Amino acid sequence: MHAMQYRITLPADYDMEIIRHRVKSKGHLLDDFPGLGLKAYGIRERGVDGSPVNQYAPFYLWAAPEAMNRFLWGPGFQGVVRDFGRPVVEHWQGLAFEPGPSRAAAPRAATRHAVAVPAGAGPSGAVEGALEELRESARTDGVHSTALAVDPRRWELLRFTLWEDAAPPDAPGDRYQVLHLSTPDLARLPKGRQW
Repeated sequence: MHAMQYRITLPADYDMEIIRHRVKSKGHLLDDFPGLGLKAYGIRERGVDGSPVNQYAPFYLWAAPEAMNRFLWGPGFQGVVRDFGRPVVEHWQGLAFEPGPSRAAAPRAATRHAVAVPAGAGPSGAVEGALEELRESARTDGVHSTALAVDPRRWELLRFTLWEDAAPPDAPGDRYQVLHLSTPDLARLPKGRQW
């Protein structure tokens, strides 16, 4: 599994209905993209859920890395580049994926929580602790699914969680509204630990 996200920050006065229309008219195009475990079409709106910015920020879990490459070099991503410029594409090695009790529902919200592995900490200990937290949080009411990934270049752990409705107030991280969820190969995402 491979995790990926690009975050396109838009002007403070940007009409986010433009993004809603874009997702409504084009979101379904990846509903049958082979190798894509899931794509959450996320947005943040300035002043909503504490967001300081307007942002279009889709998040992906790839069941097959070649599918990620096919997307990045294909027409779908070229449309993003044409319309918004070329964004930085963040990506992480997948560590675990857990479905939650609301996995049958269409998620309406997401959280993204990134934490640095402390410089003096052993990576395996930090990962084991994060995996235990992930398993525990996956059982929380309202969780559609949750994933843990790592960027070993920066030693950053990332937890991305999809929620049936709004995330609980104590859920850490940036909050997103989810406008659409594509899940063509969700069943191919390995459950639990990835090594």
